[in-house]
Amino acid sequence: MDFLKNRRLLSYTRKAVDEYKMIEEGDRIAVGISGGKDSIALFCTLAALKRFYPVNFELVGITIDTGFEGMDFSKVAELCADLEIEYHIIKTEIKQIIFDYRKESNPCSLCARMRRGALHDAAKEYSCNKIALGHHYDDVVETFILNLAYEGRLGTFSPVTYLSRKDLTMIRPFIYTAEKDIKYFISKNEWIPLVESTCPEDKKTQREEVKKFLAENEKLNKGLKHRIMGAIQKAGLDGFHE
Repeated sequence: MDFLKNRRLLSYTRKAVDEYKMIEEGDRIAVGISGGKDSIALFCTLAALKRFYPVNFELVGITIDTGFEGMDFSKVAELCADLEIEYHIIKTEIKQIIFDYRKESNPCSLCARMRRGALHDAAKEYSCNKIALGHHYDDVVETFILNLAYEGRLGTFSPVTYLSRKDLTMIRPFIYTAEKDIKYFISKNEWIPLVESTCPEDKKTQREEVKKFLAENEKLNKGLKHRIMGAIQKAGLDGFHE
């Protein structure tokens, strides 16, 4: 496995980790692996960072199996075994609860909450003190626009979030990493095992609408996302800083 093709992602990740002190000596970090490009790229990047980072930390891969048919995580398990990293698949009935029993007309919010809860519980079960999530630079900007447009508030997620109820810290090492760089990394590493979502609501969310909106306006107003990110940092929103 050629981690040299990961240099750009490593550079941005190290910058975020250092600036926000995301990783400390002895951390045991659960990486939520959905099987999509963002979570797999984050897992590979942290595995590479672990080789030379000046503090010692452990990684644990955790996949929340929501119960949708046709999603096979065996290749992800093989990748973790090759990297000698602990990996767990947590079977749930999230799909059955949301689609079969409750028949939710807007299932995404409840699904996200249930997946988060299952991930938090699994992290505690496997003695992790932190959870790394694959939210990237574009997600920061998209979440800001989502909150502004649909909730009428200024905010996004935080680089580092401590959950006192669970005694867990959420870290987002990809906050400086653009989605296009993640796609490039995936395209240059054919060995990476992506798992396509079989959820019927996949890519039918408000986030997808905002993503398209930003893409269209970025063409007309180059640097738009960069300026929004700069405004988030200058305002000190949700723990971001310059």
